[in-house]
Amino acid sequence: MHMHHEGLEVRTHAKGLYEITDDVQSQIDKSRVRDGTVTVFVQHTSCSIVIMENADPTAQRDLEEFFDRLVPEDADYFSHDAEGSDDMPSHIRMVLTRTSETVPIVDGKMQLGTWQGIFLFEHRRAPHRRRVLITTTGE
Repeated sequence: MHMHHEGLEVRTHAKGLYEITDDVQSQIDKSRVRDGTVTVFVQHTSCSIVIMENADPTAQRDLEEFFDRLVPEDADYFSHDAEGSDDMPSHIRMVLTRTSETVPIVDGKMQLGTWQGIFLFEHRRAPHRRRVLITTTGE
């Protein structure tokens, strides 16, 4: 059994989805794991990791719009606003999604579906530098 840990920095410029599928696959290639799993974990509480359709950008925009309506920034019932009006909504959006995803690896390739991609889902308006940990495990 072989394990490989690697960090990835994702620079965001605003709320939205940032595809990191190719970056994750590059780390798998570097790890030389042929059969196993890869776990992608983000070390923050105001963004998340999601598997989402990567073929049609309108699907991504619809997801972003859904979250804007589901957890609005201007809700008067939030008291945690230490970093601005998008602070607490970003934490709730992260809890409703995930901080990690695990994908099987077969013959050195992630077994994502035809239209699936791995995305960092930024929930804050301001630019950020996000730290993503990629762990490959296998043979």
